[in-house]
Amino acid sequence: MAVSIKDVADAAGVSVGTVSNVLNRPETVSAESADRVLKAIDHLGYVRNDAARKLRGGVSTTVGFVVLNGQNPFFNDVVRGAEDEASRHGIAILYGNTDEDTTRERMYLDLFEEQQVRGVLISPYGDILPRLERLRSRGIRAVLVDRFGGASRFSSVSVDSVAGGRMAIEHLIETGRRRIAFVGGPMEMRQVTDRIAGARVAIDNALERVELEVLSTAAMTVEEGVAVGRRVLARPRREWPDAMFAANDLVALGLLQSLVVDGRMLVPHEIALIGFDDISFAAAAAVPISSIRQPSGMIGRTALRILLEECDDGELIPRQTVFQPEPVVRRSTATG
Repeated sequence: MAVSIKDVADAAGVSVGTVSNVLNRPETVSAESADRVLKAIDHLGYVRNDAARKLRGGVSTTVGFVVLNGQNPFFNDVVRGAEDEASRHGIAILYGNTDEDTTRERMYLDLFEEQQVRGVLISPYGDILPRLERLRSRGIRAVLVDRFGGASRFSSVSVDSVAGGRMAIEHLIETGRRRIAFVGGPMEMRQVTDRIAGARVAIDNALERVELEVLSTAAMTVEEGVAVGRRVLARPRREWPDAMFAANDLVALGLLQSLVVDGRMLVPHEIALIGFDDISFAAAAAVPISSIRQPSGMIGRTALRILLEECDDGELIPRQTVFQPEPVVRRSTATG
């Protein structure tokens, strides 16, 4: 049974009006009373249901979508794919960008729970499964996007990042590169660790000795790529890698930007460069960047379709849909 505002008032030892003021006009409530109310809300799991009147008339027509990094065009393409599918079903998407911040992630999930959305698509940061279990207990289904669900109770739509990492390094080895740097992070991100794992598989399978150096970043951004590139170039020339594998194309674009020295571009002749995602900017860069392509639009459409199917039939067994990536070779890894 859902927790009511009266339950919160009874637990906090205040009136229903005080609880309402804490939720709507907190400046009118003493700090002591507000603290008691907020603790009761947290303990009881009360969620203010602003959408209740709408729901009495039928099923919600909104879906929440929480993405990991709204600055990455890859996620924009995934959301666009979900929107295309949603429009076919008369569904609107409420969008939230966590920017790799767990606090913002919780905030959006709380908001979507409060609004009683029909379901949630989420590209998670960290361990989000307990929070999604709570949503499930309240009748809100969730599907993981760009994260393999494994043995969890949640369906997922992702790309095989281990295979993608292996493909990237195999390509660099085929072009004669032997001192390779992986650039990406933070290491709490499953996509990053999977791509490193794939890179190590390729190196273990190589017929010749290949070195792999991991250069961690605080985020998957252009700025972090620029910073790493500058640090690498500050080393003695004999310590430079002869290739770099960026965990996504934004990092690759930052690396490319930094690898311009005295008007001379070091890519690809001295340092080969490959990214991941194959966003449109990769092909349009000053030196077109090789990348590992993900079917971004298909990921979004498939995730939305699975979510709606599970909303209609709560007995469906969770499905783990994994797309295979493909290498796209451009001038940044050329040998000639």
